[in-house]
Amino acid sequence: MSLDIDEAKYTHEYWMQNALALAEKAEVAGEVPVGAILVKDNQVIGEGFNQPIINHDPTAHAEIIAMRAAGKLLQNYRLVDTTLYVTLEPCAMCAMAMVHARINTIVFATKEPRTGASGSLYQLLQHQGHNHQIEIIEGVMQQQSSEMLKAFFKQRRCKN
Repeated sequence: MSLDIDEAKYTHEYWMQNALALAEKAEVAGEVPVGAILVKDNQVIGEGFNQPIINHDPTAHAEIIAMRAAGKLLQNYRLVDTTLYVTLEPCAMCAMAMVHARINTIVFATKEPRTGASGSLYQLLQHQGHNHQIEIIEGVMQQQSSEMLKAFFKQRRCKN
């Protein structure tokens, strides 16, 4: 079975590039540059970028915003048969929200050794104690995401 030209463009890199564009919006807003896109049947059903500072909301992570938008669009809190693309490994809050939403797959760009809950510090997405496990694909456009984050924090340290 071969993909037609339109379907062939929808690769992990294609969606991650869109998530990186959202991460740039977060950076412009003074937020940690993280972006997320939630996809179902090659259609964006939710997207978000980090906004906890501007929204005065500790839960306003890119992944949570994307899942909230998708839930509203689908009129369902279950987000089955979806793939979440995110530029940084999710934290524990976001990982557990994904498990509860029944997201099928997460594709993330770069690891987060301090708070990552997809294998770096914790493994919540595939924990055998949960009634749902999420497929993990990591490292898609890792260098671009990592460089964006490093530059952001380097600039922040220089300002302080």
